[in-house]
Amino acid sequence: MRIRGTRPLVVALLAALVVTLGACGLESSSGRFVRGESADGQRPLDGAKITVTSKSFSEGVLLGKISTTILQAAGADVTDLTNAPGSMSSRQAMVSGAADVSWEYTGTVWVSYLKQTDTISDSGELWRRVRDSERANGIEVLTPAPFNNTYAFGVTPAQKAKFGLRTLTDLFRLPPGDRPLCVDPEFQSRPDGLAPLLEKYEVPPGGGVRTMDAGVVYSAISGGTCLAGDVYATDGRIRKLGLELLEDDRKYFLPYDGVPEVRSDALAKYPAIKDVLGTVSRLLTNETMQELNGEIDIEGREPADVAGDWLRREGLVK
Repeated sequence: MRIRGTRPLVVALLAALVVTLGACGLESSSGRFVRGESADGQRPLDGAKITVTSKSFSEGVLLGKISTTILQAAGADVTDLTNAPGSMSSRQAMVSGAADVSWEYTGTVWVSYLKQTDTISDSGELWRRVRDSERANGIEVLTPAPFNNTYAFGVTPAQKAKFGLRTLTDLFRLPPGDRPLCVDPEFQSRPDGLAPLLEKYEVPPGGGVRTMDAGVVYSAISGGTCLAGDVYATDGRIRKLGLELLEDDRKYFLPYDGVPEVRSDALAKYPAIKDVLGTVSRLLTNETMQELNGEIDIEGREPADVAGDWLRREGLVK
């Protein structure tokens, strides 16, 4: 996806965002990079100037704060443009060159940015195609982290045991009256959402589906309003409410593996970015993301504080 003629607008928008973020108290945590210092005390990114952006939902901001903190601790002079308003602001910043580093999801890049319609269920293959395509946009897609924020269907352990559920096939074999489903409006209407899912699993459309706000779906599953509902696999409420995810045995859902993205020119100038971001990305599992997202969405903590505390617990900054 190429966006032409947007750089002045993006730069102005994101410059204003810096002021806004400073006022909101979303600054990066400070610290010093523990790993990778040379014998003379030099850090791998001393003298580097790097701009980091992110989307505005909790996980996006968290990943942005992890990046700003670790890059700053590694010696870089970081401009923090995380929490960019709207889903496209951070993307436009990366494509235009107004930002150097961001996090994305392989499925999002493939469907939303590259406008591809092929369903590729293999994570490695999807990453390779996204990586190769993004180079035309001047963006390098680094090795994915081991978390996949894909859609999934969650159930309670009690309901899972009662109905003998392990897979989505098990779920959709039940009569509609025995398997009330809760879905959010976006999932119900999107082209890779409910209707093609039912088609993939050979389920007649209609019946047994209730639409509600995405945040309410989790409590509706837990409270018994529905047997199962669509959830994001790394959402902290899965862990908090003790929900379990059913296996997508027909491989309908695209992988949404988290990937650090770096502008090609920035990576050529500062190659150590790859290793610095790699020290954190390899530790970000689904379970870790559920825990950290829960600290933000359930406990109400600031993403910058959650990011800094986690990096210190992992011994990456001090």
